[in-house]
Amino acid sequence: MTRVAAVDCGTNSIRLLVADADPATGELTDLDRRMTIVRLGQGVDRTGRLAPEALRRTFAACREYAAIIKEHGAERLRFVATSASRDAENRDEFVRGVLDILGVEPEVISGDQEAEFSFTGATKELTGRDHLSRPFLVVDIGGGSTEFVVGDDRVRAARSVDVGCVRMTERHLVRDGVVSDPPTQDQIAAMRADIEAALDLAEETVPLREARTLVGLAGSVTTVSAIAQELPEYDSGAIHHSRVSLEKVREITEWLLRSTHAERAAVPSMHPGRVDVIGAGALVLLSIMERIGAQEVVVSEHDILDGIAWSVA
Repeated sequence: MTRVAAVDCGTNSIRLLVADADPATGELTDLDRRMTIVRLGQGVDRTGRLAPEALRRTFAACREYAAIIKEHGAERLRFVATSASRDAENRDEFVRGVLDILGVEPEVISGDQEAEFSFTGATKELTGRDHLSRPFLVVDIGGGSTEFVVGDDRVRAARSVDVGCVRMTERHLVRDGVVSDPPTQDQIAAMRADIEAALDLAEETVPLREARTLVGLAGSVTTVSAIAQELPEYDSGAIHHSRVSLEKVREITEWLLRSTHAERAAVPSMHPGRVDVIGAGALVLLSIMERIGAQEVVVSEHDILDGIAWSVA
């Protein structure tokens, strides 16, 4: 048994997992799992740089996480950074800040590495479930990018494309610095066209339509599940391994894209940091399901963060 800590710093959120890993049984026992919306990718698609206020929010979360890691006495720590910090001209400033606070350099991993970690984290528990047909298609819809991985017990093909809930919102739904409330049909059509082009790109290397089980990861997907279940609050236990039908995903996406900020914010399971970007994230999920003919998505709370933890263990 090894006590490990994993940090996943994405475009929209930074997350921590401290867990005891048992390689003999393939089990991770959570000691602390948490998420903070820091919007590190704020403006990166437009400016090519990490904004000073985004760095301040991220470093504040890192200080909080450093205290938790020390409290639990984790033996090993790995910090992985994804899309926003890959794209930024001033990523060295980000690297130095994390090193000062946590004592490790963030690994700015490639999209392919990101996809492999996501697949491991999402499917390690699923491979023994005979009622789920293989191959799996694991889809990790992040803030700046979406990872597609097809595999059975191991990865067969993977691709990362620059379509995520924050990037799509900032590119298509923001006018004069304000998110459209709600977006126009022209804005939605332009966003959908961008997503479809990204799916074309993903299909060049990943056989998306060969998948028999779609596994969806990250906040956009888990929030859609919470809405589908009409949960009175966000409940990881109810969301993990839940299934949402194509019809339900379409219904929720259409509602999110015609609702106002206030209506979305009133959803009890909605994290405040997702209110303005959830419509774009749901549309990415719907587009994927329609493209591959998936009648449902299996939702996993275990994702790249668990994959990072296993890589440490």
